[in-house]
Amino acid sequence: MASEDVLENLRATIAACRICRDVPARGAEDRLPHEPRPVAVLSSRARILIAGQAPGLRVHESGLPFNDASGDRLRDWLGVSRDAFYDRDRFAIVPMGFCFPGYDAKGSDLPPRRECAPLWRRAAVDTMPQIELVLAIGQYAQAWHLGPRRRKGMTETVQNWREYFFANDGRKILPLPHPSWRNTGWLKRNPWFEEEVLPVLKQHVDRLTR
Repeated sequence: MASEDVLENLRATIAACRICRDVPARGAEDRLPHEPRPVAVLSSRARILIAGQAPGLRVHESGLPFNDASGDRLRDWLGVSRDAFYDRDRFAIVPMGFCFPGYDAKGSDLPPRRECAPLWRRAAVDTMPQIELVLAIGQYAQAWHLGPRRRKGMTETVQNWREYFFANDGRKILPLPHPSWRNTGWLKRNPWFEEEVLPVLKQHVDRLTR
């Protein structure tokens, strides 16, 4: 288990990161269009890691991860209160991209920045060896945490959740769809998610956050 000094040093280094604005991977024309505000919650005690995509605008403005309607739905999936969700001793929250990436031409959030995960993710995950369960939310987190075990699409990956969750080695990984309102239609078309996955999720969250 990492010491608080080690984690605090990593937190401070991440908070000061400006690579996506100052040295963007695709060149100056692709620099982050606003000032960076990295959002991540590292923990020396939490046994659950929430691995999301990237902060949205409301999270960028508040500095609080999942501080939006998506967060409300996620907390419902987990069966936890807002206070419990933001208890660092219960949950670590480390998205694939730490900063709000901006919007595309259609007004949707852009993908997580390319610079972030290669620079920070391995260090962040390795500094929290006590993590027992990773909630891989969305295709980017699933690609990183599952690697070649991930199926072609998000739906197929989530459908095969037992393969990752009940693996005999390493941390449990549970792939989840993003709790965004944009996925409301997906949830209606795939009732098995709420019927089969959420009860198991709630049971293990309750056990690991006591």
